[in-house]
Amino acid sequence: MEYKDLVIGVLGGMGTYATIHLFKQYAEIFEAKKEWDRPRMIIDNRCTMPSRVRAILYSENKEILIDEMSQSVAGLISSGCNKIFLACNTAQLFIPDIIRLVPDAREKLINIIDVCAAGLSDDHVKEVYLLASEGTISSGIYQKAFDNCNITCRAPDSDEFPLIRECIEAVKQNQYNDEVRDIFIEMINRNNTCILGCTELPVLYEKYRDKCQHIRVYDPVYMTLEKLRSDNEKNTDIWSV
Repeated sequence: MEYKDLVIGVLGGMGTYATIHLFKQYAEIFEAKKEWDRPRMIIDNRCTMPSRVRAILYSENKEILIDEMSQSVAGLISSGCNKIFLACNTAQLFIPDIIRLVPDAREKLINIIDVCAAGLSDDHVKEVYLLASEGTISSGIYQKAFDNCNITCRAPDSDEFPLIRECIEAVKQNQYNDEVRDIFIEMINRNNTCILGCTELPVLYEKYRDKCQHIRVYDPVYMTLEKLRSDNEKNTDIWSV
């Protein structure tokens, strides 16, 4: 399979271990006998950006965050990337702001939440449990996308947000303990179908998957990479915003 016309751009570093996991997924999804059989991928691991969650919840450093994300997206475009995604679920909320500052991004940016919702719709999913950061859950961005596909979306209550934060921070710091394991396993086993709506959570899932009793688990980043591959094979366009 040739990917000479596909150059994937990723704004990562949110956090770094999640981006490392994403790169491993890329290598697995785009199987190749020779390295040059894979599409080019350019990753901007911009781990120095302000918190996306705090920008959503408290408008903390929001304009700085938007400016920095826009700079990175513009840099990926100037480097030749024609399909770009933000490796952070919460960051999808800022796509309209990025397009406002970088109009050329409109045809290149992919919303991983829209890709996820379309995939669940294709699989005829009717109800899903969302594990995500408090910013993502509180914003309602997943709920809105799923409503448009007639999918019921449930999520942890606000009093459980600190537990999810503990799981996310464990991956960011690469430090795990039994409490994190037990929290994650209990939450993911609440529903037969679960969305890993934070890029850190697939790392935990890979670590503890033998203890998870789910039927289906969806990772929006993995789904986006798969969609890039399949659409390139079909020579069709992907879900640009």
